[in-house]
Amino acid sequence: MARESNTVSGTAAKARNPHARARAPLESADGAEPKARDRIIAAATRLFCQYGITAVGVDAVVAEAATAKATLYKTFGSKEKLVEVVLEKEGAAWRDWFLGELLKGEATPLSRLRRVFPVLREWFNDEAFFGCPFINAVAETDKRDDRMRQIALNHKKVVLDTLERLSAEAGARDPHGLAHQLGLLIDGAIVAAMITKDANVALLAGQSADLLLRGMCAEAA
Repeated sequence: MARESNTVSGTAAKARNPHARARAPLESADGAEPKARDRIIAAATRLFCQYGITAVGVDAVVAEAATAKATLYKTFGSKEKLVEVVLEKEGAAWRDWFLGELLKGEATPLSRLRRVFPVLREWFNDEAFFGCPFINAVAETDKRDDRMRQIALNHKKVVLDTLERLSAEAGARDPHGLAHQLGLLIDGAIVAAMITKDANVALLAGQSADLLLRGMCAEAA
């Protein structure tokens, strides 16, 4: 979930799943050792994604990052702030990858929308796929605490806005409604893939999405 690494995961793996980028701490362009802040973020990302925010304590993060607890608190102030930084950076990395895959090259808006679930299937097939960090964060925190929910909604809004724009360009009679229906299918596929470890749930969700597109988009008629 961090930016880029020179790990053996390789370029193809990084293109499939930005989570894989956190398997090793960041390395600077000149090969210098990563700064403590970067090591902490990379370590926290790996641990939070795989084991959960609640299950991972500060001691585990600083041990993984090979730094001191005092450094973590001096840099981030609290575990809660570290969680926010990790989610914000992961959200940006994931959106860059996912939306980049939808929008790359020459394609019609409808074709871009039809890329959604094949792209998700690539993500689900990655060994570093542990579900959506935002869904997981909201699920394991106090449901009356809106802090995690707002971070998740900010992330979701960027994705939905892109889907709504593509839906409008594809001639959907209700672009907002179509975007949110696709969003529900995306969320459902992510949760199903995390539970079942079956990447092909993306194909089933894609079939449902295609029915929506054919029913709501003039371009698909």
